[in-house]
Amino acid sequence: MHFDDRLATVLRARSGGEASARTQFRQLIDLLGTLPSAARGPQIDAAYVQLDALAKAIPAAERAQALAEPGLRLRSARLLAQLAQSEPAVAVAAMRAAHLSEAEWLDLVPALPVPARIHVRHRRDLGPRLEALLTRLGIADRGLPPATAARQAANDPGLPSTAPLPPPSEGIGAIVQRIEAYRKRKADGERADTASGKSQTLAAQAALRAPLVSFGFASDEVGRITWADTSAAPSLIGLKITARDQSSPVAAPQELADAFRRRQPIRVARIELDGAPAIAGDWQVDATPQFDTHGRFTGYLGRFRRQAAPGSQGIPARADSEADRIRQLLHELRTPVNAIQGFAEVIQQQLFSPTPHEYRAHAAAIAGDAARMLAGFDELERLAQLDSGAMTLDAGSCDFVAVVAGIISQLEAHTARRDSGFVLEADLGAMPVSLAQPEAERLVWRLLATLAGASAPGERLKLRLRRKSGAIRLTVALPQSLANQSDLFHVGPPSTPSPLSAGMFGAGFALRLATSEAKAGGGKLQRREGKLRLELPQAVMGETSGTAAQTEYKGLAS
Repeated sequence: MHFDDRLATVLRARSGGEASARTQFRQLIDLLGTLPSAARGPQIDAAYVQLDALAKAIPAAERAQALAEPGLRLRSARLLAQLAQSEPAVAVAAMRAAHLSEAEWLDLVPALPVPARIHVRHRRDLGPRLEALLTRLGIADRGLPPATAARQAANDPGLPSTAPLPPPSEGIGAIVQRIEAYRKRKADGERADTASGKSQTLAAQAALRAPLVSFGFASDEVGRITWADTSAAPSLIGLKITARDQSSPVAAPQELADAFRRRQPIRVARIELDGAPAIAGDWQVDATPQFDTHGRFTGYLGRFRRQAAPGSQGIPARADSEADRIRQLLHELRTPVNAIQGFAEVIQQQLFSPTPHEYRAHAAAIAGDAARMLAGFDELERLAQLDSGAMTLDAGSCDFVAVVAGIISQLEAHTARRDSGFVLEADLGAMPVSLAQPEAERLVWRLLATLAGASAPGERLKLRLRRKSGAIRLTVALPQSLANQSDLFHVGPPSTPSPLSAGMFGAGFALRLATSEAKAGGGKLQRREGKLRLELPQAVMGETSGTAAQTEYKGLAS
């Protein structure tokens, strides 16, 4: 019942956000992976349904990475059978992480799809019965058969009649017999394929003429493609994805070669292929490094996708490669932080076993630190997206006076105790801006919270709102600590700790991000000596009662 309680707790958890969805996916894999394969029940069935729903919301590369984490417990044949039906990256990671008995493998392998069987064949812990089963299913090793297989092939009545091989002996004789058996099996396979060879050739030629949109692939440890989807395999097997010389049909960027050398995930790498019409052109490559159970690098598993034209639907054009690299780096940093946060929450919530309160307190602190780090990553990514033009603010309109007044009211919980804050003066009437209200609130909060956090006790800042030449202008005095700085937008660590902050990277970064947000909204944020001036384009909307607004301002300015 204790295990059932934990599974029920995980199922009750909300998975609305990306981080919580990844955490719940990892927890369900860990819990279901330790259940006996024959375990059944409504709660277990609900867990498998939820796992399938999470798989649709989480990218395949992230699910494959979760399955490749050290310490994963994957001992359920039922779970393995479900994962084998997923994308190639997920299926391969599951096959490598599985820990089943030989009897379980013998029962499971016939139900697996062919690509999954191939990767079962690559495992180092196969018993003779499982090897024989894979051979009967057509999944043979790419190397020479063992001596036992050579003797079976020599005595197989289905093969052409030849002189029997001499009894196997040690050394050269055994190797010669194995080579002869391999040649016989290969020749017999070629004769069996002759009847359907022409039709297969015609089908392959037709497939090569049709342009491909995407395909999966796997490479070895030197970057040579060893497997690809059936539609692309004839043109790709043997090519090196890291090739950079002009004589190769593959033109890979230096960033991809560097990532391959460092065994890092490949994200949004651009590759140009030259060859059959089906594969020729520009591609985007995403791939994940693969390692065996001993930690040895075995190659990459990933996917090619057609590179969309700039401005078209699909992959957005990225003019700023530096910003793109920052976004890729943040994506890689989120993975371990998400894992730390997830395990800390497991300990804090006692999902697996009772935990002393002291350790729960430590876990809660770790989870809080991880959440702050993820929030910081979000800010960095938002700045990179805004600066590169990959992101725009939501369009709309809102009363900027009401937005500013509302933010000042929220900040009073902090400023009132210190006799600081803002003295607001505004022209009568509504001041509509061409920006969705959530975006306007985020911008104003980032700006005013930064200034309030830098204000000294007893320091009150004047804030003025007015209309100016088709724009709404907000002018606010700088606190003394910021007014003394020559470069207000310099990004550096926070100078002094403050209970109120608009971000974890200090006032300079927050104001720089606010500048990018204002620019993306069609406005600007500039320093004017001892003041900051924010301008946003004015919009047309219903007028608001000036009397009511003025009444609200009196309470804020008093």
